Amino acid sequence: MSRSLRVAIVGAGPAGIYAADLLDKADTEVSVDLFERMPAPFGLIRYGVAPDHPRIKGIVQALHRVLDRPGIRLLGNVDYGTDIKLDDLRAHYDAVVFATGAAADRDLDIPGIDLPGSYGAAEFVSWYDGHPDVPRDWPLEASSVAVLGAGNVALDVARILAKTADELLSTEIPPNVYRGLAASPVTDVHVFGRRGPAQAKFTPMELRELDHSPNVEVIVYPEDIEFDEGSMAAIRGSKQVDMVVKTLQEWAIREPGSRSKRLHLHFFHSPAELLGTERVTGLRTERTELTGDGGVRGSGEFHDWDVQAVYRAVGYLSSHLAEIPFDHTSGTVPHQAGRVLDLDENQLTGTYVTGWIKRGPVGLIGHTKGDAAETVASLLADAPLLPAPERPDPDAILEFLADRGVPYTTWEGWGLLDAHERALGAPQDRERVKVVDREEMLRVCHGA
Repeated sequence: MSRSLRVAIVGAGPAGIYAADLLDKADTEVSVDLFERMPAPFGLIRYGVAPDHPRIKGIVQALHRVLDRPGIRLLGNVDYGTDIKLDDLRAHYDAVVFATGAAADRDLDIPGIDLPGSYGAAEFVSWYDGHPDVPRDWPLEASSVAVLGAGNVALDVARILAKTADELLSTEIPPNVYRGLAASPVTDVHVFGRRGPAQAKFTPMELRELDHSPNVEVIVYPEDIEFDEGSMAAIRGSKQVDMVVKTLQEWAIREPGSRSKRLHLHFFHSPAELLGTERVTGLRTERTELTGDGGVRGSGEFHDWDVQAVYRAVGYLSSHLAEIPFDHTSGTVPHQAGRVLDLDENQLTGTYVTGWIKRGPVGLIGHTKGDAAETVASLLADAPLLPAPERPDPDAILEFLADRGVPYTTWEGWGLLDAHERALGAPQDRERVKVVDREEMLRVCHGA
């Protein structure tokens, strides 16, 4: 084609930016616009990674270099489905890639799950990461808390609950989060995994980080260190599993210390019921047992735990996108090699997916690179057959948003916000302090 291929990417988190990076590097001349619902980019990195993970947040530097390129444009504070729809995007672009991730909590269908004091991990993560769309206050009233799940999100939630607020003061947590954690009366955090140590989904680094706090005692119970043939095969087949298991074994045999808070890791406990009438007063679990192949079954033995709050970290779920087919069970968009399929399994012309909305919320941030490579390869292969947009002029979409009254933000606006947050942190000897109010974010991004 005589003009550059124009691609819209909905979602400016890692998945969307990785796709933009690959498109920008393609042999075909491509211009990319990234649409983001929030005023700021970076998605999961900004609003889904615990603030005491500076190494992971360092990924932002690589993403920053991608967004610095002249062929890639950021349009923030634009909500797909409200401010702009699929037909609008098709009128301005040759192709649309959805990279919206997963922000909702997966349901857990057990009695009492809707009691006050029962929370989804995603909600809590959004609070401590300063997401503008969640309340500024969080009800941290429990002295003993349960976290359901055996993955990295469960460890993040447990670690943030167990640490003292002062330990997090050097991070970018907003002032309201510091105040909330400082007032928390929690002394014990219990993490429950349905299966055994060899089936835990923790990464070795995340697990070891639990033991770095001078104020938190990590406790593993010897009776939970159990393996069957399937477990041993998993240990032999994965260095990561082997490292996790060895760490847990070491912790299970050490003498307990005297740190002021305790973080308990329990295995072979399946949540059966949240106890209480007007709010959570306890958790009932069923002891599970190995079946020989690494799976577990219920033993019929139940335990009641004295906790006053329960956080479920049993997985994230993507939300249904307007005008796009959606599998509500898996929380993904039906696709073939990234090409979106309709209900009859026919390809929706010029419509693609990448990241968690494509494959589900599993794996680490870096794994989305493989998703992006497959999707971009499909898009570029289709490019010669894609219908031309009605309004290919790059400025046409800016006129459209202005006519709609959408106060969109730009990459230059993010630079202003970034500088503002760093200035807020500097007087306190902190790298930055995150702005949590959307209106304030917009004012700063627009230079007001």
